[in-house]
Amino acid sequence: MDSEKEFLANYSLKDYERPSVTTDVAAFKIGAEDKTSYRKNPENKLQLLLIKRGGHPFKGMWALPGGFLQSDETVEECALRETQEETGVRPVSIMPVGVFSEPGRDPRGWIISNAYVSVISDESVRQKGMDDAADAQWFSVSLVRGGHGNYDLMLTYEDITLRAVLAAERTSFGRTKFRILESSGLAFDHAAIIAAALSALRAEAKSYEAIFDFLPETFTLTALQKVQETIMNVTVLPANFRRMVSRYVEETDEYVRGEGHRPAKLYRRKSPEQ
Repeated sequence: MDSEKEFLANYSLKDYERPSVTTDVAAFKIGAEDKTSYRKNPENKLQLLLIKRGGHPFKGMWALPGGFLQSDETVEECALRETQEETGVRPVSIMPVGVFSEPGRDPRGWIISNAYVSVISDESVRQKGMDDAADAQWFSVSLVRGGHGNYDLMLTYEDITLRAVLAAERTSFGRTKFRILESSGLAFDHAAIIAAALSALRAEAKSYEAIFDFLPETFTLTALQKVQETIMNVTVLPANFRRMVSRYVEETDEYVRGEGHRPAKLYRRKSPEQ
């Protein structure tokens, strides 16, 4: 063939087997378990948004919000659209976690998932199952290293507990890939996606940049510290935390006042050029 035009005229995508493409979003927020008493500091929990599948496959099991890519959108647009359609919650921003393409990961056929992690504000969030989701809830999530070097993933909501045991296969470019050893209650390979998403979020939170998305525009340093500790699953001395975070925040002239508490100074995130 003498030209690209002739080549394209004789080229047919139908001659090649092609996968379907989906997106899945691990959307996290910080939730407080007890907001009823000012004398008791509420225990902050990292929470993950899951939907209960309304159809086959894995009908009745819990999964990340997501769905199939349409021809007129990018994978990022697909991730945002599917999350909103299935839960009523639209993330402000999303960060790529990785591509999940293990053969047989989806019983419907050759389906590749592009996974994302997102942070959703706790302000006025009211989720509900929509589209092909039977239900949507925020699950408290825990990922800890257990015996034999494996990781234990546990997600809880009221009397529902979902568990998985995973092995960390490798870490490259700061991202860890996980292999599922056991899984109960979670659809597809979503246990591995959740573990990878949480691992990526913790890696980002080390630089403090990710944690601001969990907070309103102004916040107390105590609130900022609780978010950092909840994501990282660590405890930091307040004086050390204030020193480490000082170059990322600036004081405002505002205070927050609550029953039983002394007024606390409010801060905001410094702009990038500062």
